[in-house]
Amino acid sequence: MVTTIVVGGFFGDEGKGKIVAHIANTDNPTIIARGGVGPNAGHTVLKNGVKHGVRMVPSGFVYDNARLLIGAGVLVDPVVLDREVSILGVGDRLGVDYRCSIIEEKHIIEDKGTEMLAKKIGTTGTGCGPANKERVMRSALQAKDFPSLKKYLTDVSQECNDAISRGENIIIEGSQGFGISLYYGTYPFVTSKDTSASQLAADVGVGPTRIDEVVVVFKAFPTRVGEGPFPTEMSPNEAKGYGIEEFGTVTGRARRIGYWDGKMARYSAMINGATQAAITGLDRIDPACKGVTDYDNLSDKVKQFLDQAEKDAGVPFTILSTGPEEHEIIDLRKIKK
Repeated sequence: MVTTIVVGGFFGDEGKGKIVAHIANTDNPTIIARGGVGPNAGHTVLKNGVKHGVRMVPSGFVYDNARLLIGAGVLVDPVVLDREVSILGVGDRLGVDYRCSIIEEKHIIEDKGTEMLAKKIGTTGTGCGPANKERVMRSALQAKDFPSLKKYLTDVSQECNDAISRGENIIIEGSQGFGISLYYGTYPFVTSKDTSASQLAADVGVGPTRIDEVVVVFKAFPTRVGEGPFPTEMSPNEAKGYGIEEFGTVTGRARRIGYWDGKMARYSAMINGATQAAITGLDRIDPACKGVTDYDNLSDKVKQFLDQAEKDAGVPFTILSTGPEEHEIIDLRKIKK
């Protein structure tokens, strides 16, 4: 039985939602706990052929038997949370740590109205930065003080650690990507807190000695939304040549597209303490590989790319996504152990 962290390896939008959903449906966890910043990152997940974009509820909701928890380190927007709970029907499985800080309307107004954040940094305008600022100043409203959240309140760290002690599988899922970590990303073009695996463990109150696996998720063609350095960025015309055009789940803004960044992959794997990696978008390396579910059926071009990516990152690539659909995936975790 294992405790697994799933963390983004590049600038976000790596496809963590699909990877979390796959691990959940395969490993049968009792708990899926979300760390990360807050509703400023969206995860796109398919369930029974229906696409869902979630910003507050853990993307592992697709596995019906897991308790869904939001850790104390996460900012909660009650409006966004209520809407997702209503759409997804997961209220009976949801737990919100009573220590979570709340995003209020004033935070969203400040976020959108601050020129540096809105124009220079390219913030999502969801209020996370101002809410975290108020949290640091020790004047933030907490979940325990918000009436509509009362039915969800729990001690997430206690639930997670109790499950680990019982020998159950749990998943800790992150949001955002390593490249926009407040500490290790492209400062000042970053989010308002760290986004590494260590932070995710802290967000849900699980100590480092209780983590078994860290799956860092990469994208064959990295993308970035908003401003900031992007060393391997390609031109829009080059991206069109690969048939790549993407838009952010939260903002709807066009994503900037780049080539594989082996240097960043290695550094990300190191800081996150990755034990293995997942990669999405292999069908864009070779469209003929779309939907392939057997490693032996991948083309030589994709296999060569994977060999180099493994050397770059220094960890085995165990989960390979060959398309957006739920079944378009190759799981090599048992083989590569």
